[in-house]
Amino acid sequence: MFVQIIEGKIADAQLLERQLDAWRKDIKPGATGFLGATGGVTPDGRTIDIVRFESESAAQSNSKRPEQGAWWSETEKAYDGPVTFRDCRDVDVMFGGGSNDAGFVQVVQGKAKDQAAMRSMTTEMEAELRAARPDILGMLVAWHGDGGFTQVVYFKTEADARKQESATEQSELRERYMSMFEGAPTFYDLPSPIFD
Repeated sequence: MFVQIIEGKIADAQLLERQLDAWRKDIKPGATGFLGATGGVTPDGRTIDIVRFESESAAQSNSKRPEQGAWWSETEKAYDGPVTFRDCRDVDVMFGGGSNDAGFVQVVQGKAKDQAAMRSMTTEMEAELRAARPDILGMLVAWHGDGGFTQVVYFKTEADARKQESATEQSELRERYMSMFEGAPTFYDLPSPIFD
C-alpha cells in the first residue's frame, strides 16, 4: 500500500466539500489502484486527508491525469495558504486498517527515535493493545521516509475514545509506546470524519 497525506488550513469548507463530491463522481472512476481515503476538518480548521493507493506508481499515474490536475487547480482555492503533501511508501496496518464505521478519527504525527524498532514494537503489541483499547476499530501508520509518521486511529465514538484514553493514560503499554517518540507528538481530531 502507498499513502499520500494532504494537509492544509481550510479557507472555504463548502468549496472543498463540493470538490470532493466532484472527485468521487468524475475523477474516481478512472483512478486505477485507488483504495480509499479518510479525511476531515479539525476543530481549529485544519484539513487532513489520508489517501490510499495500491502502489506508488498507481498514485503517480492518477496525479498525471489532466482531469486530476484540473480538479486540483480548483480544489487548492479552498485552502488558506500552502498545502503539504507527504508520500509514504511504508505503511503498517493494525486491527485490519481503517474503518468506515468510525464516528471519530484521531491523527497523530510524530517522529520515531528508531523507526525499525518502533515498527517492530507496534506489531508485537497489537494483541495487547486490542485488549487494552477495545474502542479502537482500526489503525494505520504511514511513514514519511525520515522517521516521521502519521498514525490514523479509528474509533466508534469520541466519547469511547476519551474514556479509554483516560483509563489507560498511566498504563505501562502507553509509556512503552510513547518512549519510542522523538519529542512530543501532535494530535489532530477529526470529529466528523469523511470516508471514501
